[in-house]
Amino acid sequence: MKKIISFTLLALAGASFVNSQTMNNPNINRSVAPTEQLELTQEWDKVFPKSDKVDHKKVTMVNRYGITLAADMYTPKGASGKLPAIAVSGPFGAVKEQSSGLYAQQLAERGFLTIAFDPSFTGESGGEPRRVASPDINTEDFSAAVDFLSVQPNVDPERIGVLGVCGWGGIAIQAAINDPRIKATVASTMYDMTRVTANGYFDADDSKDKRNAARAAMAAQRTADYRNGTYERAGGVVDPLPDDAPQFVKDYHAYYKMPRGYHERSGNSTDGWNVTSALPFMNFKFFEYADELESAVLIVHGENAHSRYFGEDTFKKLRGNNKELLIVADASHCDLYDNLDKIPMNQIATFYSTWMPKK
Repeated sequence: MKKIISFTLLALAGASFVNSQTMNNPNINRSVAPTEQLELTQEWDKVFPKSDKVDHKKVTMVNRYGITLAADMYTPKGASGKLPAIAVSGPFGAVKEQSSGLYAQQLAERGFLTIAFDPSFTGESGGEPRRVASPDINTEDFSAAVDFLSVQPNVDPERIGVLGVCGWGGIAIQAAINDPRIKATVASTMYDMTRVTANGYFDADDSKDKRNAARAAMAAQRTADYRNGTYERAGGVVDPLPDDAPQFVKDYHAYYKMPRGYHERSGNSTDGWNVTSALPFMNFKFFEYADELESAVLIVHGENAHSRYFGEDTFKKLRGNNKELLIVADASHCDLYDNLDKIPMNQIATFYSTWMPKK
């Protein structure tokens, strides 16, 4: 016991000296990487109007891989004390000025402190090269948001939830499986990005031969990218639309390519992800331990959404009486991006209040 105490006192006595002498040494093991100074747009450039019921400001945080994330923080006007908090991201290939920001602002109007963040390598967040996606790093992005929220003076760290839209709905559930600090999760109009990448839509390409052909094409693209010194982009939402485009592609076009949802920093609105970003999603499966998730989950899908099967199949893997599946009548996938007549925002807020109660 005496040795333990003496070592502890020595560590405490030397902490300030160590910090002052080693902060600039790249070989020193620090718990949190230094924050990158990001260039953040200060004017309101969202695709939705600013609410007069909430306060808004830009914030930054660092994830476990040392990437600085940019976020918009929304706080209910006049709020006091420690608030329940929610981190929001998505859709996959979107930015915080689009759907995730709308959800965050709407939930702030209902009493939550919220942040809508850009994932690593996208939007205003840091990370090089740009437009890279990763099932691991993007799951970590949600936990980094929880790190940030947990230490805010006006946040109750025991009442933190996450919300993911579209592809980030699946990532939000995956983050909750891994991070018990997340007390409640909402996945709205969700995709399972690992499943759709490996199997195609509706599992139409679920075969070894098709996956191996896709792997070979992306491996060849890696060689070409390295030779050229640039990353080939996959392209955002197709434009102009072909005559035979499926309805859900038309719906994406109506959001990402039209004034309703277009944003210059959004990959879906512009030139998309790097082609090789799909590689890790073909070699990774979400929800392997979904039956071990103890915290609350609400999966919301439109009745007419092409993606509905992702949510329904994921819901079947969950266990416990704190899991809910909500099907919104006469709603499509993209209706749940920004149609406030269809998004069940009050029910989502009630879900969080129920499973993140004030102690």
